[in-house]
Amino acid sequence: MPKLWQKTYRVNEQVERFEAAQNSALDSRLVRHDVWGSLAHAAMLTKIGVLTEDEHRVLKEALCDILHLAEMGQFTITPSDEDVHTRVENYLAEVAGAAGKKIHMARSRNDQVLVDLRLYAKEQLHGITNSLLTLVETLWRFAGAHTDVPMPGYTHMQRAMLSSVALWAGAFAESLLDDEQLLSAAYSLNDQSPLGSAAGYGVPIAIDRQYTAELLGFARVQNNVVYVQNSRGKVEAAIVQALVQIMLDLSKLAQDILLFTTAEYNFFHVPQELCTGSSIMPQKRNLGVMELVRARTQTVLALQQQILGIVTGLPSGYNMDYQETKRPFMEALDVVRECLDISTLVVGSLEVNVDRLVAACTFELFATDRAYELTRTANLPFRDAYRIVGAEVTAQLDRHEPLPTESREQLVERLKKRNHLGGAGNLGLEQVAQRLATARAAWQERTATFERAIRRLIDPGQNDQGGQNSPTSAPDGLQSEHGRA
Repeated sequence: MPKLWQKTYRVNEQVERFEAAQNSALDSRLVRHDVWGSLAHAAMLTKIGVLTEDEHRVLKEALCDILHLAEMGQFTITPSDEDVHTRVENYLAEVAGAAGKKIHMARSRNDQVLVDLRLYAKEQLHGITNSLLTLVETLWRFAGAHTDVPMPGYTHMQRAMLSSVALWAGAFAESLLDDEQLLSAAYSLNDQSPLGSAAGYGVPIAIDRQYTAELLGFARVQNNVVYVQNSRGKVEAAIVQALVQIMLDLSKLAQDILLFTTAEYNFFHVPQELCTGSSIMPQKRNLGVMELVRARTQTVLALQQQILGIVTGLPSGYNMDYQETKRPFMEALDVVRECLDISTLVVGSLEVNVDRLVAACTFELFATDRAYELTRTANLPFRDAYRIVGAEVTAQLDRHEPLPTESREQLVERLKKRNHLGGAGNLGLEQVAQRLATARAAWQERTATFERAIRRLIDPGQNDQGGQNSPTSAPDGLQSEHGRA
């Protein structure tokens, strides 16, 4: 397979394998995105007179044939192809003849791979955010169903103050909504077209970069052509940094669920079908998926550091080091999507052991309540009341007597008294619902804008309704692509 840079010599096979083997495998995911970029570039070359209308028609038909072949799993990238760009261009030269040899005018593989990754990231972020918001909704519903279920709150891994199941679940819902804002910011950074920067220094002809940006559904053109190349890795790192924040939340959620489903806590129960077993201990029911979520947080942290480490200290312009950011970037996107989906499954399956939770709300949780009561009834400064109650509680604990508890009704009354903003008696779940609805609407608009642009790029006469077989269908299209990669 001829290389796009082929001259009068043949490169050493060991060098070829070292440079291209991993990259070509990853590029199997980017076929559609490379075709979309080529469709936009060909349209722009026609607009400025480099391609004739007939040449454009032949190229477009050939590019759409690639989309069909890729959907059928019949357009593959091998190490001898080097990358997706070479495979696509060689196919065009073979099928479209001279027109296929013209399409590389005014572009480089440097801006090609950038546009591929930007389009891939946009598509993936649509799917990831959908999974994120589904988990938020699941937590919100779980919280709404358990607003009157008391629960011990912990500090330093010790019982501290009265909490509730709803307060616990609502905390994760709100935190994940903050993560959505980080994803939105990363999406905006990614949503700029690099096409036309070529090798990083532009081209000496009057190309129309705004036109290609609009055809591909980008919000804007990334202006400075040197910065376009310098931003490789930077944009990917920004996205992965937002993904890390999601994983930090999922790690805490996983740890809590693992703890609260132990026999010692027994606050929650998970169905047996979500658990795996032991090869030696017949009784074991292990919630291994949450252990893996916890562990894969470290994986995503490492992937973030890998990307940042690769781009640190590089000189301006393109360097092949950038190629090494592709795998950790794609892997991070995969891991986070899977962890969000499995976390939604687990949270949606949690069963609450109300009796055990009530029994766990023992008297020491209300030591602070008692101190506050003394400040009112005995007109004491808080610090004096604190010391009095501290002595009382310490004495009771030192006697190792059974710890007294209150009824569920009494505990619910205590929860209701915590009625300040964000307290257990004033959770603000309606605010969570509003934030969730706003986020969903914003991402649905982004997805619709992107899909509409791609459909028009492929077939300007196609209506805007699209369908499951649309080349940008998500998440189903992403899942099938992932399965082939």
